[in-house]
Amino acid sequence: MPKGVFITATGTDIGKTFISGLLVKKMRDYGLNCGYFKPALSGAVREADGTLTPGDAKFVLETAGIKRNPKEVVSYIYEEAVSPHLAAERAGNLIYLDKIKKDFNRIKQEYDYILTEGCGGIVCPINLTDKKLLLEDIIKGLNLDVIIVADGGLGTINSTVLTVEYARSRGITVRGIILNNFDKNDFMHRDNLKQTENLTGIKVIAAAEKNAQELDIDKSTLISIFKEI
Repeated sequence: MPKGVFITATGTDIGKTFISGLLVKKMRDYGLNCGYFKPALSGAVREADGTLTPGDAKFVLETAGIKRNPKEVVSYIYEEAVSPHLAAERAGNLIYLDKIKKDFNRIKQEYDYILTEGCGGIVCPINLTDKKLLLEDIIKGLNLDVIIVADGGLGTINSTVLTVEYARSRGITVRGIILNNFDKNDFMHRDNLKQTENLTGIKVIAAAEKNAQELDIDKSTLISIFKEI
């Protein structure tokens, strides 16, 4: 059976895509057959021929050295850089869990491990038009546990604790936390890591400096964040 994990974050533009790319790359560097999937993406690039390129997926696949069309690993692609529920409503193409599950089940068969990247934070609305669908519903619908990506700087203790507690309140297991834009020479960043672990009881499994080329995480820890699906 393949194994999977879901990457969420404390908010928008925290670095989910950047960290997802480094995670998939690290898995493949360890010789593990790991793939990537993203249920919905807004802010896609409109090419000269009129087609949309899902930039996040393109970045992850290129970072990890996976040679495939990024459109194949995203269920819903929108041009407007707004919340998925709004982008979908304006495009007249609403997001449904059944399609996401179908695409996910198809892609996961190609890999031993599959990393799924969310959009926005864990409360990100996906469909509020004809059926209430939040990001948490996708996480549970795909039967995945999560890794939370958080910033290493000021304010991260509050946002990370809130995200962890929200996930727990919804019955979602948090497998670990990854800090992005982390400066090991900054006393506040070091304390943020310490107190985040102290207040949540969850391990910070990696801390990536700004524009890091790879994650410092051992193979056994990396494998442990994935669960059978």
